[in-house]
Amino acid sequence: MKILIINCGSSSLKYQLIEMDYIKVICKGLVERIGLDASTLAHEDSRGYKQNIKAKIENHKDAINIVLNTLVDDDIGVIKNLNEIFAVGHRVVHGGEKYSESVVIDEEVLNHLEEYIKLAPIHNPPNIIGIRACRVLMKDTPMVAVFDTAFHQTMPEVAYIYPIEYDLYEKYKIRKYGFHGTSHKYVSQKLSEILCRDIKELKIVSCHLGNGASITAIKNGKSIDTSMGFTPLAGIAMGTRSGNIDPSISTFLIEECGYTVEEANESLNKKSGVLGISGVSSDFRDIEKAASEGNKRAQLALDIFHYRIRGQIAAYAAQMGGVDAIIFTAGIGENSIKTRKACLEGLEFLGVEIDNNRNNIRGKISEISSYNSKVKVYVIPTNEELMIAKETLEVSNISCF
Repeated sequence: MKILIINCGSSSLKYQLIEMDYIKVICKGLVERIGLDASTLAHEDSRGYKQNIKAKIENHKDAINIVLNTLVDDDIGVIKNLNEIFAVGHRVVHGGEKYSESVVIDEEVLNHLEEYIKLAPIHNPPNIIGIRACRVLMKDTPMVAVFDTAFHQTMPEVAYIYPIEYDLYEKYKIRKYGFHGTSHKYVSQKLSEILCRDIKELKIVSCHLGNGASITAIKNGKSIDTSMGFTPLAGIAMGTRSGNIDPSISTFLIEECGYTVEEANESLNKKSGVLGISGVSSDFRDIEKAASEGNKRAQLALDIFHYRIRGQIAAYAAQMGGVDAIIFTAGIGENSIKTRKACLEGLEFLGVEIDNNRNNIRGKISEISSYNSKVKVYVIPTNEELMIAKETLEVSNISCF
């Protein structure tokens, strides 16, 4: 069975077509600059054939249309017709409190997603546009929403309720939601397979470290806490996001520094984090290079990043009553040897011992802890698309009966 994965951004669309019978990516691609000049589709199939298509792509419906046409194209297509696609899985950032698992999309679901736009104003609108476009172009094909927030709906109240006026939670649903759930779920399940242990027996700290980063405590296969909060701004310092800071800084920026609300929001989301500290870049490769050349602010940015991650790992070990394994995933987690080592330094009291030779790897599944380490440490490349495909297949099969 073939599952099409759609991930719509504000001006982009990523996709994969996966054959689930033997888990093979048939093709994948990226549409960029939707609604802008010089729109392009970069398409690649399993044979390694690549195609760059320039076209006028005014909206997400146009983008999905060109993707579907490419899939069935006589020359570069990978399927004969769209009927070969069993279902479409859509990555949806925010499912609010209502959705703790993936669901088949109908008008009721879409109405709920519209309501959650206020919780994810940047991400949910393009997700919804992509879903509506697919429903028009593929009327008889099941559509499934897979939510970034769903995995974290198992958090207990003590983890997700903020210590603010309780009425604000009841009326506006201001609470911790968490994100990157699809990634955390995938790598924790993958670790369970690697260790040949039931995930219900494991205490795991999963570190999704990319330009956006989050740490999650996973106990007995369930998320019990995570670093991101009401929005993806919360948690550890990130590429351009501040992470956790004194909330009064926002008011200070507005009242004392003359920022507008929009400018304060932009500062904390797009000009802070390691970019704001280093003044160099939000790309950790650039910052590491600058630090190696003696740039003290670049080194400080890295130190703060590592410090926050190390503290969060230790905090979650305490909340779970111990930790069996730590996972590093996503762009930085999978590829930065220095970051992994620095994040674990000082955690020896938990029984964490890294092996420098084992840690000298990038982008592949590998244990990087020493043979004597009481806590297993693994690098596990994330595969959110495959997780979405699995959930889409499962939900679609259930809905057919």
